[in-house]
This record gives sequence, structure tokens and C-alpha cells, in this order.
Amino acid sequence: MASSAATTTTTLLRLLCLCTVLLVAMQAAAARPPNVTIGSLFAFDSVIGRSARSAIQLAVDDVNRDPTVLNGTTLTVVFQDTKCSGFAGTIQAGLELMEKEVVAVVGPQSSVIAHVVSHVANQLRVPLLSFAATDPALASTQYPYFVRTVHDDRFQMAAIADVVSHFGWREVTAVYVDDDYGRGGVIALADALEATRARVSYRAAFPLGADRATLADILQRANFMESRVFIVHASPDSGLNVFAAARGLGMMVSGYTWIATDWLATAAIDAAGAASNSSNIQGVLTLRQYTPDSDAKASLLSRLAAADPTSNNATASVNTYGLFAYDSVWMAAYAIDQFLGDAGGGNVSFSADPTIRDANGSALGLSALRVFDQGEQLLGKVMLSNFTGVTGHVEFQFDAGVNSSGTLVNPAYEILNVGGTGVRRVAYWSNYTRLSVDAPKQLGDGVPPPNSTSTTAQQQMSNVIWPGGTTATPRGWVFADNGKPLTIGVPYRTSYKEFVSKDETSPDGVSGYCVDVFKAAVALLPYPVPVSFVLFGDGVENPSYNELVQKVADGYFDAAVGDISIVTNRTRVVDFTQPYIDSGLMIVSTVKSSSSDEWAFLKPFTPELWATVVAFCIFVGAVVWILEHRHNDEFRGPLKKQMVTIFWFSFSSMFFTQREDTVSVPGRFVVIMWLFVVLIITQSYTASLTSILTVQQLSTGIQGLSDLLASNDPIGYQVGSFAGSYMNKELGVAATRLRELDPDDYADSLQRGPRGGGVAAIVDELPYMELFLSSNCQFQTVGQEFTKSGWGFAFPLDSPLAVDLSTAILTLSENGDLQRIHDNWLNTGTCDSQNNGVGGAERLSLRNFGGLFLICGVACVIALLIHFVRILFQFCQYRRHGAADGAQEEDENDGDDDRDGDSDKEKSQRRPARQTSIRDLMSFVDMEEAEVKRAIRSRSGKSMGRSRSDTSDAPSSSPV
Repeated sequence: MASSAATTTTTLLRLLCLCTVLLVAMQAAAARPPNVTIGSLFAFDSVIGRSARSAIQLAVDDVNRDPTVLNGTTLTVVFQDTKCSGFAGTIQAGLELMEKEVVAVVGPQSSVIAHVVSHVANQLRVPLLSFAATDPALASTQYPYFVRTVHDDRFQMAAIADVVSHFGWREVTAVYVDDDYGRGGVIALADALEATRARVSYRAAFPLGADRATLADILQRANFMESRVFIVHASPDSGLNVFAAARGLGMMVSGYTWIATDWLATAAIDAAGAASNSSNIQGVLTLRQYTPDSDAKASLLSRLAAADPTSNNATASVNTYGLFAYDSVWMAAYAIDQFLGDAGGGNVSFSADPTIRDANGSALGLSALRVFDQGEQLLGKVMLSNFTGVTGHVEFQFDAGVNSSGTLVNPAYEILNVGGTGVRRVAYWSNYTRLSVDAPKQLGDGVPPPNSTSTTAQQQMSNVIWPGGTTATPRGWVFADNGKPLTIGVPYRTSYKEFVSKDETSPDGVSGYCVDVFKAAVALLPYPVPVSFVLFGDGVENPSYNELVQKVADGYFDAAVGDISIVTNRTRVVDFTQPYIDSGLMIVSTVKSSSSDEWAFLKPFTPELWATVVAFCIFVGAVVWILEHRHNDEFRGPLKKQMVTIFWFSFSSMFFTQREDTVSVPGRFVVIMWLFVVLIITQSYTASLTSILTVQQLSTGIQGLSDLLASNDPIGYQVGSFAGSYMNKELGVAATRLRELDPDDYADSLQRGPRGGGVAAIVDELPYMELFLSSNCQFQTVGQEFTKSGWGFAFPLDSPLAVDLSTAILTLSENGDLQRIHDNWLNTGTCDSQNNGVGGAERLSLRNFGGLFLICGVACVIALLIHFVRILFQFCQYRRHGAADGAQEEDENDGDDDRDGDSDKEKSQRRPARQTSIRDLMSFVDMEEAEVKRAIRSRSGKSMGRSRSDTSDAPSSSPV
């Protein structure tokens, strides 16, 4: 009974829970509105609009057929035509659409309209999901309700910048429609090019709806510029007119480069009838937003083709913007579904805004506009979208905040090349692989690293067919004014004419080392460079080189050729080529003869080294005496003679004049090592003394830059040189000490000196000083170069010719032509300018010969150890035989000792045993080797004789 009651209770509880769940579900379903309306805002009669309308209608139908989305709520769409007009799109279409209480708007298509309608959307809290407005400025937080469902122009401009960098172009001309869309894209292009060290050199803006004549006039002015790389950023409906005008001007031929943004793929490649425009766009590169192939994409293209019976192929009825429009509807549907399904959600209501009202007599009907009360919640759901559509993986990344504008992740583009009657893909671009011939990874694989880039060397593209049918990469620029010769400024020098000067006999009117280098470099360029040389200066004195460089910066000269130093203040206003000769500031002063003092012979060595040499002489002499004393009669004799021998041998060996011969092996070894040390020391002494005496003959009061700065004497520098301002501003030399001199006055000013109204030294660049010293032997350079620079040719900033000439100069240096030109002009005079440095010779110290003395000392110690070990061995033999003889004599006299009553007294008077041994050792050491050997043999023979005698005198032990 109890069990049956419990079962019944459990069943009732289960039924109660089931009813509760069903009731909640019915309430939730009842809470969802039966219909939700979204708007769609675009130009019906446009390339993008025609594709978008079909795609949006199919998307709405697909959403309503899918039972997993909206859960019984029907999605309806209201189309509004902007009529390709900013005014109509904003005032008429935009406001009329908002009056219909839409919860979201798919659009607008135009960036111009999006800027205005976004303000309305902010006020009414209606999210805008734009599938075609790509102006980067719309990503501003000023438009929180604007959500871009397509990649903005920043990414395709980064792709174009990588293409420009890949081919090594430095300047481009931007041709763009003069509205928010065009201006925003060009700003993004300039930013992207700046990161690759390129720039937009000219901006050719044309008004919206410009006719062919207006476009031709604008392109004609752009054609006068140097750049031949044109970036066209226009709308799909009018952009083709740009290429038609360019073809009429002869600008679609070899030497020109045309790159179009993704509008061209939309207007002429994806749209029907593209073949009719192919003749105007041969060789053009264009971008197309990359959408990976999928079954959903193929199905949609097939359905769009079936919906448009006039279409010839499956892709002609839709372009990539149509695909993004299709996904935008699904994005709105998913967001509305999540919004309606939230707890407490599902309420869609609109209310009046008291701040919006019609003015007196106004017929705009502003009071009919209603605010979407749940617009902020729906916007949050939109920004959290994360699904896979026909364009790939749809996901947003944000800057900050819930309402911040987001951009789609993983932007990718195809780079297409128009050729013949079709196009071919030459590369892909994505923000994490950059240029590549391989397709980007699936966009749903995850967000790439934000700073992931590849180097220029890693980026790849297939071969491109350029305008004119050529496959050779265009140079990208020409000389301005259609090949007018470059005006080259040349300094009109009055001195050192070997470098550059006026020459009436030359066809160019100028000649010199610098001019020849320039002509040789230009001859190596793969294209002709017409030039016209113009002298700069009055011919009375050398011109100011800073003024010459400024003339180039101001556009008065196209370039400057001459002995122009590359210094910091000049590089700020012009570009220099690779230096073609090294240059640095040098100090030149007068040579003063001075005689050596009477103690000059001691200066090669330091006192420590002299003391060490003397000490080693005595030490080696003593070692040789020890080693030879027992073998060599020349090292024996009275004490006075032996001391003289030691000192004589020591010092005479310094000059290899020793007369004593060494006979022992250790002695010869020590002498050989010592003579090796003596040889090196004497040779070093001779070289050092020669250097000291020579340097003293060339010594001056100024030994380098520090001495020059410490003095108060006048300093000369060349007229027009930067040396004066450098010494004044960088080195702190007072302006009163500086004297601007003509190079012809150098010699006279140096000879007169500071007290005669001249200068103490001249500071000028190395090439000038080498030429000056080659014919003025009484002057010399002092110290080293205290700046490092070079001479180069000056061009306006970002001039591509500067880069090409730098490569040519390097080629001249590598093949030896640069040196041959130098030798032809600058090897004059009779003085040796390469060995004119003045400086003090360094004295040799003990550190320089420490190793030699160590080797010699170790050799002496080893020889002494071997010698003393040998002596001790002989001494032990000598003592052993001597001790045996002494013991025999003591045994014979034992009886006499007993009878001798004074034996104890004599023993007490004997010396200690240790003192006796030391005295015997010293006596033994002083003995000759031959005498020692005879004594040992003699005593050894006596010992053996006594042993035999003792044996014969002993009693017989044999039995009787």
C-alpha cells in the first residue's frame, strides 16, 4: 500500500514539472513577436545594388525557412532605394526607412550616405549593418551603431602598399573620386605606403560623375609628374571611365603601371558584360575580396543564376559585395534570435523622442521617427556574432568597450591581372601571410597574431603582364615634363679645379673628377638620363655649398653634382647617393725642424727596460760562469779575473763580440737563448731610435685635435666649406679664431703663422688636403681624421634616381673604374701624401719584451738545476770513496789511539760535521771536472786494492 502511494506521488510530481515546462515554453513562444522588420538601404540601379537586392531577398527567405532561427518569428525586409544620390539617400530614403520601425538596417551601401545616416541611427538606436561602405573613418567611435560587415579599405590599401614595395617603387599617383569614400581610401593608402618607405607623390581627385573630358584633363596633369604608378580608387559605376580616358591619352602602354582597388573586380570582372570593357584595362592589377570556396557559396551562386534568367553564367549575377550582403542578413537574424531568447527579453518596442520634432511649417515628418528601446541590447548581440557564412568565418574584433566599432577578422584579398579576354590570379594577400601565391588558410582557423607579418623577401607574386603586353617590371617613374633634361647644379670652383670647374673646351661646359664619376654612373643606368650642367657661383670665390644644396631642395636644380659633403643638416632637405669618395676633416700645420738632444739614444727604452737589460746581462754572465767554471779554463783563475770575466762576457754578448768559448752543453744552451733575446732587443732598439729621431724632425707644436682646441691660435678653413660651422657649433671653437681662406692662400697663411697674421693650422677635408700636400712638402697633417663622411650627389627628397645612381656608384667601385678616375685626376705632385702623419713614437717598455726575458730566465734556471744535480751526484760519489779510505785508516790506528792520551782533547778541537761538509762541497765545486773524475777513479782503485789485501790476510777457515 505504501509503495503504491509513493509511486503515485512520484508520477504526479513528474506531470506537474512537465506542465510547468510546457507552460513556460508556451509563454516564451507567446512573448516572441510574430514579425520582426529589418530595413535595407542601397542604390537599386547600381552594380553593387543589383547584386545585393537578390542576395538579401534570398537570405530573408532562407532565414524564414530555417526552423532553428527566430523560432516562429517571421523576418521581413523593407527595401529603400538611395538612387545613387547623397541627398535622396540621406533625407528621403534614410528617414523614410526609419519611420517604418525597423530593428536593424542592412546598409547603407555608400560611405557618403553612411556618414549621415549613422547619426540618425545613433539617435534612434538602430544598428546599421553595412556590407559595402568601406571608408576607414566610419570605424570611429563617433558611430557606435555602425557595424561594418565587410573589410574596410585599410586592408586593401595595405595590400597595394605591399605590391608597390614588392616591385621596389617609391612613388605613386592616386586617382580617386573626391568624396568621403575616395578621400578616406587615399589617406589609408598614404599611411600604408609610409610604412614601406614609399609615398603618394601626387593626388588626382575627380568629382563624382565627372565626364570623359574632365577625367582626361585631370589625368593629363598627373602625367606631367614623375611617377608612372597609378592607383585608381573609384566607384564601380564610374571608375571604368578613368581607364577609357587614360587609354585615349596613350597612358595604357608600356612603362605605365595601373593598380585598381576592388571596385574594378566588382564592375568589370564579376559583373555581366565585363568583356566589353577589357580593351581599356589590359595589364591592370586589381584586388578582389577573397571568399573561400564552399558548398554554401556554390549553392548560393547557382540559385542567384537561376533567379536571373538573363544571366549567362553563375557568377555574373552576384559579386563579393552581394555575398557580404547575404551574410549581413544572417548576422541580423542570429542577433535578433539571441535577443528574443534572452530571459526577460523578447520585448520589441519603440517610443517617441521628445528631442525630435518638426519645426513650424516643416513637412519632413520628423515627429514620426521612433526610438528602438532595445537597440543597445540588439547591438551587443550583433557585435558578438560568430558564425560561418558564405564569405567564410564571420567574427568581429574590438578596440575597447561593448559599443566600440569592430572589424571583421582575417581580411584577405585576391590580386588579379587583366590580360586578353580574362583575368588570372597572380597572388593572394592577407594580414598575416601578406603577399603569397598560396591561398590563405581557412578563415575559421582562428585569429592570427596581431603583429604577424612577413618580410619583403618572403613575399611572392606570379609573373604579371603589364600594360603594353610586356612582362618586364616597369621602372615606375620618368623624368618630369616628359623627358626634359635634368638641370644639374655644379659648383663654380676657383681652386682645386681638379675636382670640378668650368671648362669651355668640354661639350658640357664643366669637367673634373666629380663630373667624370657622375657621367660614368649615369652610363651604367638601364635607361637614358638627359642632363644639362649649370654652373653655380660667381667665379670669383668658391660658392656656398649649403646654398647649392638648398637650391636642389627648392626645386631650382634637379640635382647637384660636385664635391658636396654628406652632412647632417643637408640630409634633412635632400637625398644623397652612395658616397663615391671618403672625406673627413683633417688638420694641416707647418713642419718645424728640431735637432735631437745629446741623450736621445736613451729614449727608445724606458728606465725599467734599461734596468732589466742590465740586470739580465749580469745574471746571464753569472749563470754562464757557473756552468763553465768546472769545464772551461777561461772561466777559472783568481777571483778578480773571474769577476772581470763575468762582466766582460755579459756586456760583450750584447754586441756579439764575446771572446770566451763555452764548452758545456748547458752553457751553450743558455748562450744561444740569450743571443736570441739580444738580437730582438738590438733590432727593436735600432728601429725605435730611428723612428724617434725622424719624428722629432717632423714634430710641431700641434699634435692633434686636442692641442688645436686647447690653444687660442687662429684656425683656417676653406671658403664655402662646412668646416667653419662644424668647429664653431660642434667643437665649440670661438668664431673669432676662425679664418675663412681661399685654398690658394693656405700656404702663405701657414708660413706666416699666428704671430705674422696667419693661422696655426688649416682644417679641411681629406681629398683637398691630399691634393694640397702633394705639392707642398713643407706642411704635414697632424693627428687623425676627426669626422667620417663622404661626397655624394644631391637629389630632391625621395628621388628614385638617387637610388639607381647609388647602385651604379657601387658598381664603379667594384669594377675598379672609380679608382681609375681618381688616379686620372688626383695623383699629382711630388710629395708623399700617404706618409705625412705626425705623431710621437712610443717608447719600448718592459711589457714589450716580458715574454723574451721570461723564456731566457726559465732556460737559465733549468740549466742551473741540471748543473747542480750533476754536481751533487759527483759529490756523493766523491764523498763515498773518500769516506771508505778514511775508515780504513781509522781502523789501522785504533791501537795508537789507545796509547795516545790526548785523543779526547783532539776530538774536542775538531770542527762541527755540518761546517766541514759545506766547506768540502764548496771546495768540490771549485775543483775542475777533470780533476774530480781523476780523484774518483784514483780513490775507487785504492778501495778495490785494499779489499783484495784484506781478503788475502784473513785466517783460513778450511778444516785441518
